Order: sequence, then structure tokens, then C-alpha cells
Amino acid sequence: MTIADSKSDRLASLLGRLQALCDTGYALAIHIRLTRPTLLYQTYDAAWSDHYSENGYMLSDPVVHWGLENAGTVFWADLADKDPEGVLKSAAAHGLHHGWTIARGDRFDKTIAGMTRSDRAHTAEEQVEIQEIVAEIHAMTADFVTWPPALQEQARRLLL
Repeated sequence: MTIADSKSDRLASLLGRLQALCDTGYALAIHIRLTRPTLLYQTYDAAWSDHYSENGYMLSDPVVHWGLENAGTVFWADLADKDPEGVLKSAAAHGLHHGWTIARGDRFDKTIAGMTRSDRAHTAEEQVEIQEIVAEIHAMTADFVTWPPALQEQARRLLL
């Protein structure tokens, strides 16, 4: 197995673990530099993703704003007063409950992850595990722009 194969396999394994922990999905924007993430993975239902895009929610999403301005974690319920456009209410109407967000890095190189479950909030142990997964993905992809083009493409296609 090559180093490239092991990176790709490890990334796929970590994303699979996130999916297992987030039954209604997650969004993971990795290494946001300037205005774009280097990698973006989303497993939310397509109806929500389409609705989010069609309504331009990224511009007013309190989760995105919080993630760009902070490092750490926040529960979506704690951002309700910062949501005049009703993004979080709309997310709940689309089945995204018990949401929380992790933000890592600084304002020049940020990774933001939004996590949801249908039945309950993540346990403290699950939150720790998810934070460790996001930290590992953030660290292992720090040099993504230097990965061979085939490996970059393979990483981009992991959830397609």
C-alpha cells in the first residue's frame, strides 16, 4: 500500500465514522482559505441541500458565521437569537435536529463541521470522538495542495 492509498483509505474511514455518528448527516468544510474550502463533504438529505442553496442560506447561516469567527464548539440552539433569516428553523423542518458545530484553525485556514442526529443530542463521548475525527482530518489534509492530482481527485470523490 502506498502512502497515497493509506491517506485516502484513512480519510474514507474517518468520513464513514462521522456518517455513523450523524444519522441525519453532516457538513465538513475543510481548510477554508479566503472564501472557499479546499474540500467539502456533505451528507445531509438532498432536499435540505437543495433548499439551502436555492435560498442562499450560506450568506445568513448563523452556524457558518459562528464557525468563521470562532474556534471550538457550539450547539445550534445557542445560535437561535442570531438567526433572523430562520435558517436553523428551516433545517429543523428538514429533519436536522440536535445540531452542533466544530470550528478549528484560524481565520486564514479554518475547518468547520456541522453535525446532526435525529433522535438525541450526541453524547459527551461522541462529541469528543467527533472532535478528534475533525482534528485528524484537518491535520492530515493541511498539505492537500501538494498531494498528487490523482489523490486530490480521489479525496474529492469520496462521498459522490
